[in-house]
This record gives sequence, structure tokens and C-alpha cells, in this order.
Amino acid sequence: MRKDNVKKYDVAVCGGGFAGISAALAAAREGKKVILFEKQYLLGGLGTAGLVTIYLPLCDGFGHQVSFGIAEELFRLSISYGAEAMYPENWLDNIGTRTEKDKRYEVRYNPQLFAILAEKLLLKNGVEILYGSYVVDLTTENNRITGLYVENKSGRSEYSAGTVVDATGDCDIAHFAGLPTALFEQGNVLAAWYYYTNESGYHLQMVGASDIPEEEKTGKEKKPLISRRFTGLDGKELSEQVCLSHKATLENWLKKRETDKDAVISTIATIPQIRMTRKIIGEYELAHTEMHTYFEDSIGMVSNWKKRGPIYEVPFRTLYNKEMKNLIVAGRCTSVNETLWDVMRVIPCCAVTGQAAGTAAAMTDDFSTLDISALQEKLRNNGVVIHEKDIIK
Repeated sequence: MRKDNVKKYDVAVCGGGFAGISAALAAAREGKKVILFEKQYLLGGLGTAGLVTIYLPLCDGFGHQVSFGIAEELFRLSISYGAEAMYPENWLDNIGTRTEKDKRYEVRYNPQLFAILAEKLLLKNGVEILYGSYVVDLTTENNRITGLYVENKSGRSEYSAGTVVDATGDCDIAHFAGLPTALFEQGNVLAAWYYYTNESGYHLQMVGASDIPEEEKTGKEKKPLISRRFTGLDGKELSEQVCLSHKATLENWLKKRETDKDAVISTIATIPQIRMTRKIIGEYELAHTEMHTYFEDSIGMVSNWKKRGPIYEVPFRTLYNKEMKNLIVAGRCTSVNETLWDVMRVIPCCAVTGQAAGTAAAMTDDFSTLDISALQEKLRNNGVVIHEKDIIK
């Protein structure tokens, strides 16, 4: 490839899930030339192509909204034309109360519609989307990513960007760059979520689910579909996992048809329903025990979707490793311990870290030297609440 053919951008976002959408949108709104690489032909990742269509809580379960900014913007976008289920009228319409006994700020949305609306939003803000494309290799020099090799129907092309956002979900870019990463040691269980229709309407059938961390197990958990676990990082294994998922979908539907002859499968997942694979070892590792902890370099907050109460400020240091100056991560790639990983992998957390990563990527090409107060000010100006003390009076 000739160097004069290298395509140049200010910010390259790798991965078009909720973290990548948020990062690309934030960077573009700062006036940067942004390209987003997505290997599917649909934005949203596991939240659309994977049919995990529950926008988990933006609140702590005790009446305090925790996640703001683009996290809330995408929440509202997802139900622009109505929610599928779990509509929180106490939050959206101010009907009822917001106590520990009331609905949390969460919803279920239509995956295909959200993907189209997210695409429209990014294009409106000037983001260039390259579908069917993903980074397969890169070049580095002086602790910087200098080139991204991207493959798609056109073959292999080289791109360069001042800053790179790893929102791949698998921390692929950090891995290619040689940064230290950690694997999900527990492994992923089989899931086979699908949609079906019958006389009563359109339904999400959740066959199997993600596993919970060993520290949180009580012995009363539902038995996995099969005993095998999956890393999510091996091509042959992923293909086998998808085949097993399809088998479980068919078996579940056939059993359903025994009592509901009108049930028809309408949508199956088009990507593996893998939750956690690989994450960066950043400048700081946030632990599940650090709830309600003040961090001077916080870039926003997330709640625990599994239980009411915990609030986590997210340190900027969890989004990068200084050994690669112009690379930042977002979403489930962030630097957290294994127990908290199960909290940080979900949609609101991906959007919060994505907005911070994209904003930072628009401000600097060396994240270790970024003025955190300036970043926080930009985030505040764009609707983010940084510290818990600002919501708990």
C-alpha cells in the first residue's frame, strides 16, 4: 500500500456498539473528523445484533439519576417511537414516585429501530461510518499508533488518526498495540435470546443469560444451558458457540409450539451473545468495593444494574495505559476488576465511558497529559454529572 493512499482522520473509533456510538458522537460534536469502523452492517453491537435489548438503569434504585449526557440521550433515542417493555413512567413522565420500591430508570427497546436511529444521528453529526470493516493490524512508533490496517470488501486499507478509541468490546486494538490486558477467567455461558410473535404480539425470549461473578454466587443460580464456557476470542470456538446457540433457539421454540401453535420466530441474534472477553490493564483498576468513592479524575458515574444502591465514579485512568499515548478504551474494555466487570459491561456504562473517551480523543493525542479539569468541564457542558456529591444532597 502506498503511503499517499493512507486515509487520515482526527479520531478513529473502532467498534460501533453503544460505547463506539457514544465516542464517535462526542468527538464529532467537538468538531473533529471522525471515522467509525464496524464489522457488522448494523450499529449497536450486543444491544442490537445480539438482541440484548434492555437499556439497564441510569439510576441507583433510590431515586437518584446517576448516568447522564449521551447515556440518557441514547436511552431516549431508543424509545423515540415507543418502548417494547419496562417503560419507566415515573422517570420519563413524572408519574408516581422513585423510591427503592419503584421502577428504575430502565427500558426495553426495539433493536432494529435503534440501530437505524443511531446511524441517522451519527451521520447528522458528520461521523463517517464504514460498515463491514474492522482493524486487523496496526503500526506503532514512539508509543503511538501510527497506522490502522482495516479489512472490508475493498480489501485491506491503511488509515491514520491522531487518536484511536478502542470500543471493540474485546480490547482488540489495545491487544494489537501490545498493551497489557486481562482475560475473563470465568468464561461465558451459552445464551440463545430470540424474538417471536404470536397472537398476543412481539416477545423477547431470553434463553440462557450471562453468568455472575464467582464472588456473588449463592448456589441458587439457574443452571446454564450447557456446561461448556466460551472465551469469545477464538474464531473456531465462536462459530461452535453460535451453532449451539441456534440449536438451543430451535429447541426452545419447538417446545413453545407444543402449547402455542401461533408462535413464530421473528428474529435471532446475528452475532455471538458473548458478554466479557478481554479488558485493558489501565493506569487504575476500579474495584467493586469502591462504590460511593470520590475520584478526582472522575468522568461520570454508573450504577449497579443488579442491585439498588451502589454508585461508582469512573476514574479517567481506567480508560488508558500511558504506554500507548494516543489510544483510549471505552465500554467493556475498561480497567476494572473481574467482579465489577459484570457491572461495567452494560449499555449505560458503555455510553458514559464512550462519551468521555470520545471527548478526550478530541482534546489530545496524549491521554496521560490531558488536563482532567478541562475534560470534566467539557463533559459538564454536555450534560454529564461528574461526582456523586452533586446528586446526593
